Amino acid sequence: MILTPENYYSPEANFEYMSVSQFKDFSGTYGQVGCEARAMAKLRGEYQEEKTTALLVGSYVDSYFEGPESLERFKSENPEIFTQKGELRAEYKKADTIIQRIESDEYFMQCMSGEKQVIMTAEIFGIPWKIKIDSYLKDIVITDLKIVESIKKMKWVRDLGYLDFIRFWGYDTQGAIYQETVRQNTGKRLPFYIAAASKEPTTDIEVIHVQENFLREAMHTVQYHIDRIKQVKSGKVEPERCGVCDYCLRTKKLRHPIGILDLTAGI
Repeated sequence: MILTPENYYSPEANFEYMSVSQFKDFSGTYGQVGCEARAMAKLRGEYQEEKTTALLVGSYVDSYFEGPESLERFKSENPEIFTQKGELRAEYKKADTIIQRIESDEYFMQCMSGEKQVIMTAEIFGIPWKIKIDSYLKDIVITDLKIVESIKKMKWVRDLGYLDFIRFWGYDTQGAIYQETVRQNTGKRLPFYIAAASKEPTTDIEVIHVQENFLREAMHTVQYHIDRIKQVKSGKVEPERCGVCDYCLRTKKLRHPIGILDLTAGI
């Protein structure tokens, strides 16, 4: 299957190719519980995640920097966040503030000045993967734009302690897959940057180099999980339910009572 901007997110493309977001749906991250049942339901078109205000703010900024066509498509798909005059409603105005802050910084914009939304494919651990790069400066750097809650705020992870937002949300995995895919297509192993802007009252910005040791560790995690994901996605084994995500809560069926200790089993 030849990928294009029009079919990149199609069900057919998602079944034929693995992507970083799909991988994280199956395996999870420190910040998101993986759920095989939810991942398969998304692939089959039976479940869609709710569009929150925070998600739409980030998606608007992403679309803006992807280019006019992407922005117009976003507007047509999300008319509810705009007034009749075509302006953002009050609760989404933060997106404009973030855009203005990003555009005011020369270095940030330099890192985002590469070719936009570059599609590449590669075979990694025996299956085809697809990526779409926010900014590709050929032979120089791969940059991904992230609009986040906070850049500096640490997240607590049991047994690990405080963790940065990059590893908490699995963006190191994204960097590893993107770097390897570009290497297979060009022969060049490029650095991976995250150009981050926060949704805080005063927008913070940073360009973060995700170093090689973190990318190698993330790739080992992909290798650890990928065989199980291949089995589930191909239908050879039944997907497991996590029991705690929105999809599982919405679709669970009670068959017997549980005991008091079952309520704390996952703690």
